[in-house]
Amino acid sequence: MKRIIECVPNYSEGRNKAVIDRIVASIASVEGVKVLNVDPGEATNRTVVTFVGEPECVVEAAFRGAEKAKELIDMRVHHGAHPRSGATDVLPLIPVSGITLEECAVLARDLAKRLYTELGIPCYCYEAAAYKSERRNLAVCRAGEYEALPEKMADPARRPDFGGAYDETVQRTGATNVGARNFLVAVNFNLNTTSTRRAMAVAFDVREKGRKAREGGSLTGKLLKDAEGNQIWIPGTLKGCKAIGWYIDEYGIAQVSMNITAIDATPLHVAFEEVSRAAAARGLRVTGAEIVGLVPKTVLLQAGRFYLERQQRSLGISEEEIIRIAVKSMSLDDLGPFDPKKKVIEYLMEDDEEKALKERLVRMSVAGFTAETASESAAPGGGSVSALMGALGAALGTMVANLSAHKRGWDERWKEFSDVAEQGQALIGELLALVDEDTAAFNRIMDAFSLPKGTEEEKAARGRAIEEATLYAASVPLRTMEASLKALPLALEMARKGNPASASDAGVAALAALAGIRGARLNVRINAAGLSDPAPAKPLLERANEIVKEALQIEQQVLDAVEANIKL
Repeated sequence: MKRIIECVPNYSEGRNKAVIDRIVASIASVEGVKVLNVDPGEATNRTVVTFVGEPECVVEAAFRGAEKAKELIDMRVHHGAHPRSGATDVLPLIPVSGITLEECAVLARDLAKRLYTELGIPCYCYEAAAYKSERRNLAVCRAGEYEALPEKMADPARRPDFGGAYDETVQRTGATNVGARNFLVAVNFNLNTTSTRRAMAVAFDVREKGRKAREGGSLTGKLLKDAEGNQIWIPGTLKGCKAIGWYIDEYGIAQVSMNITAIDATPLHVAFEEVSRAAAARGLRVTGAEIVGLVPKTVLLQAGRFYLERQQRSLGISEEEIIRIAVKSMSLDDLGPFDPKKKVIEYLMEDDEEKALKERLVRMSVAGFTAETASESAAPGGGSVSALMGALGAALGTMVANLSAHKRGWDERWKEFSDVAEQGQALIGELLALVDEDTAAFNRIMDAFSLPKGTEEEKAARGRAIEEATLYAASVPLRTMEASLKALPLALEMARKGNPASASDAGVAALAALAGIRGARLNVRINAAGLSDPAPAKPLLERANEIVKEALQIEQQVLDAVEANIKL
């Protein structure tokens, strides 16, 4: 697995576009780094940049960004609504794939040391990179903000992990908080009020830390302390959440600003619902939410499924539709357009050109695919068409399930049909991928045949490549057969239990799936026949014959059920 990490630095500049652009350009100058998002905030005077890449590249880019921020941002004149302690305020490294949080913590500590050694920027290490347990909490590292740095740097217990005297460099740059953490969702909940105090009250209600306990439970009573003289706290309702209330001039409203640091414990939609409840208890209403930076796709998919379940609607719809439900349910477009392609990290990580090549066929229109199939080119051929037939079979079965889930009078059965539709959506995705995979397998054979054959060694290498490519080309249509076979029980269940008005659709689903299976079997056989050594293909051929036999039996059961539903 490729080692990928994300970095989400926050810079104390959100108003001067020229400064922001120069910082981002310094980050992007590192080869192997992809800048995914730049999110400036005028009221907070803060910009959140998100970039990804291999660890060494990301660390270098993080260093260059901090170096440029040191050059361009003077903290002595900085003012904004968000807490901050430095020009580069926070610099977290986040594992994405192929690397652990612990490894990111080591990288973060090394980066903090380098920032101080080479640039003179004092650094606190927080979360997984913290040297002191209390500094796992960013708020502890940033306590007092920029203005408290002279006092903190003079105190041995509070001085940075890397840093010396409070000199002219520190006056200009402030201190940077370098950490390693898991994915964090930053979100602001919009309130129908201009009162910062009321927004803060809601934040205290829900954030994990909660609020200070007071006599009589009032907001103004005497603070309560325990026997040791320590302040007593009343915890909030949301685990892994930090929140404050503030007023945003730009929008003319107050917000509850929240960082969800444990999205497994508190998913975004759970936070939205709880903030809405707490706001309503105080006579307020949450009008929407504003996601700052990026979110993992799963955050929005979980939310969309939650709201669909609440509506007792089928979850077996496309990914795009589920995300649209999430956006509308939480009014993520309340303050401006919300484009998932620009806010979801997985979408931004996709290389559009690479994806277009990989999905060349399935991105075509029906007419375009048909014309391409009819052209002089040998691909797409029967294998890709078979995969498409299987996908259409799965799609029709899914359609019947979704229609049944929404049928009047069948409300109590919505979950039964939703489960079937979800299975169908998974099969559709698998089979559509095989449409292009089959053509790619054919092209792999052609590439093998074009290898040089001038020497005995080259001939031997070419022969091995042809055998490997041909065996692979036989295995791809077998995968089409396996996936299409799974679509048949789905069609059978819908023919027997689904909306009777859609019985014929269930029948066509079975016919299409069977066509995909039988067509793919021909491709397994013709590719196996091209092998010099047929032995490796024997298990493939045996399994292909088994699938056809099983598929024919199920198809007949589907057609019998369809005929029973059609009353002439």
